[in-house]
Amino acid sequence: MRVERCVVDTNVLISALLQPSGRTAEILGAIRAAGGVLLFSDETFAELASRLLRPKFDRYVVLATRQRFLADLAGVAEWVTITGIVHVCRDPDDDKFLETAINGDADCLVTGCRPSGPRPVPWCSDPDTAKLS
Repeated sequence: MRVERCVVDTNVLISALLQPSGRTAEILGAIRAAGGVLLFSDETFAELASRLLRPKFDRYVVLATRQRFLADLAGVAEWVTITGIVHVCRDPDDDKFLETAINGDADCLVTGCRPSGPRPVPWCSDPDTAKLS
């Protein structure tokens, strides 16, 4: 599957930052190498920022690096408007990612969690970069 437009959930993005040589970081590299676009809504980006800026991450990655990571993502992302009308996922916090993927016409939603609810967009729950090119 060729992924050109992709929503990546918060946990995958945080893992990519914390483990830059890990499998989740490979996802971002594969999307970038394929010329793909990361899709965010204000709500999905706010979740990422609120989690990533927590003091518990200070001992793993300095605050300035986390802030730069957020700025870099914001600078290359395409922004999607959502209205909060999707209420189908077992975890209500996942609804905003699904709605972002639907409204942004995403090719894939990448998550480290086992997907719940309907799948109107292909879900990649295993960070296998071979699926992204």
